[in-house]
Amino acid sequence: MSTSLNILQKYWGYPAFRPLQAEIIEHVLTGNDTLALLPTGGGKSICFQVPALAREGVTLVVSPLIALMKDQVRQLRERGIIADAIFSGMRPSDIDRILDNAVYGNTKLLYLSPERLLTDLARERIRRMNVSLIAVDEAHCISQWGYDFRPPYLRIAELRELHPEVPIIAVTATATPEVVQDIQENLQFSKTGKVFQQSFARENLSYVVRPTEAKEQEVLKILRGVPGTSIVYVRSRRGTRLIAEQLRRRKITAAAYHAGLDHQEKDDRQAAWIAGDLRVIVATNAFGMGIDKADVRSVIHYDLPDSPEAYFQEAGRGGRDGKDSFAVMLYHPEDGERLKRFLAVSFPEISEIRRVYRAIGSYLQLAAGGGKGESFDFELTKFCNNFGFDAGPTYHCLRALEKHGYILLTDAVHQPATVQFVLNKEQLYDYQLKNPNLVKLIKSILRTSQGAFLEPVKIREGNLANFLKSSLENLQSTFRKLHGEGIIDYRPAKDAPQIVFITERLDADNLAFNVQEMNFLRERAEQRVETMIGYATLPRCRSVQLLEYFGEKDPPPCGRCDWCLEVKKSAQSSQKLKGDLAFDVIKARLEEKNSLLPAEVYALFPQHDKTSVANALEHWLSDGLLLREGLQIRLP
Repeated sequence: MSTSLNILQKYWGYPAFRPLQAEIIEHVLTGNDTLALLPTGGGKSICFQVPALAREGVTLVVSPLIALMKDQVRQLRERGIIADAIFSGMRPSDIDRILDNAVYGNTKLLYLSPERLLTDLARERIRRMNVSLIAVDEAHCISQWGYDFRPPYLRIAELRELHPEVPIIAVTATATPEVVQDIQENLQFSKTGKVFQQSFARENLSYVVRPTEAKEQEVLKILRGVPGTSIVYVRSRRGTRLIAEQLRRRKITAAAYHAGLDHQEKDDRQAAWIAGDLRVIVATNAFGMGIDKADVRSVIHYDLPDSPEAYFQEAGRGGRDGKDSFAVMLYHPEDGERLKRFLAVSFPEISEIRRVYRAIGSYLQLAAGGGKGESFDFELTKFCNNFGFDAGPTYHCLRALEKHGYILLTDAVHQPATVQFVLNKEQLYDYQLKNPNLVKLIKSILRTSQGAFLEPVKIREGNLANFLKSSLENLQSTFRKLHGEGIIDYRPAKDAPQIVFITERLDADNLAFNVQEMNFLRERAEQRVETMIGYATLPRCRSVQLLEYFGEKDPPPCGRCDWCLEVKKSAQSSQKLKGDLAFDVIKARLEEKNSLLPAEVYALFPQHDKTSVANALEHWLSDGLLLREGLQIRLP
């Protein structure tokens, strides 16, 4: 592993690998298929980025999140590593250039969104690439058992037809045992394939559920009791704004963050929070993916999340520096029913799905039979206003169409304005002589943007307008004029999400829906919701509930969550451990396992000596609350 360690130290500056990273990388470098399950903040990307640099050729990285792809490419380039990304909405000429660089150039990592991976153009170029490794990020998306199933992921294994000898590494932070099995089967792991799994336990993270009917006051109480940086997760955009404003009125620096903000606002607020200028970011689940901030002391969930996977990933953003941190969920008795109502809306009727699909064709003015593989800017609010639709149900219709492989709805991602000179240098010089009023603009572009004659270069229009002492509107108008005259190729900046047609546009009545699959996905979603309600209400260790969900066998109580501390407090108030809470712990475990040995009972209370636990057992046995059969303890 000396070469890998040298790479880690040279490009990342870390002195050593984190737990399991070295073993995973070694397994990959010996040419084996690998599945790495590491918790949020566990360094998953290192597990394929280091092998990418250690092997000759290009590593293909499949990722569903455009913002995350762009962020990883940016970080790699800052480290001097040649990386690029292809995703929906890019110009064909840019895609062509990036693919050519991967075939003929020195590209080490090429990120691709799954729907772009297997276009005819991409397949032909990938066939000609010297591919050293295929990496699948967010690998749980390949499984219908997972909470974020994406049909295009099912086709990733087709890459093996193009490069059958190339190993695959799949990485994820959240996977149940069923998802782990699905990932291996759907990616066609070889017999030498191996799963590396780090325990999901977080010893420095205290899970807490706070039942409350006054959540605003509870947020303030937590922030006053736990110093340091915090994230407050809220389900709605409006909620982020209201809570951030309430915190500011209490002299706590805070800002809202949600998908409706423009690119600059998101960047500014994120940067201020990372730098410590903002103490609290109040966000929807649009915030956090790829954020590298180690000193988050508290993560507060204002609303009940709809899955253990989402909760574990979001809560896990606390305490990545290994210091004590808190993951606090605020729970109101109505939260469970509210989540169930939200779930019902998430699975619309087929007739509604057809109606939305038909409206999409009209909105985009796309003829039947056309559109396959094409991307279209798509603003949900504008679309709903045009057709009188409600945004929430419409969004879930789009997701249903996505899960059946008809469209893909991408996340909103900023694409900056670009300019490329169409004229050669001599022609441009002549143009400047005839248009002296544009000389300063043209020279500014040439001075600040290298290669503008060879390829599109990014332009910060706001900064350029300020330098030229012009308004942004006037600058953009000038760019459009130059574009129309054939002087430049100008592409304005955009922030809109996109719809990608995976198939050609069909007649809505001809859409085929797998009702059995839809029912299966609904049942899985219902199970996840019930699990979250149970997490918030069952008298059990919070950590144990999460670890068991992710397949860990007989995890010990954490000793630091609110439930464990309550049990400890109850036990301390009664030396004989007669407290109802302590008995409930044993009862809950007996309902799972039917019987326990005394040693297993002692293990439930690691903070107590065996004598006190044994005395409590005798008390419960004498009262008839428990029965003894041989060595086994049972419920009556």
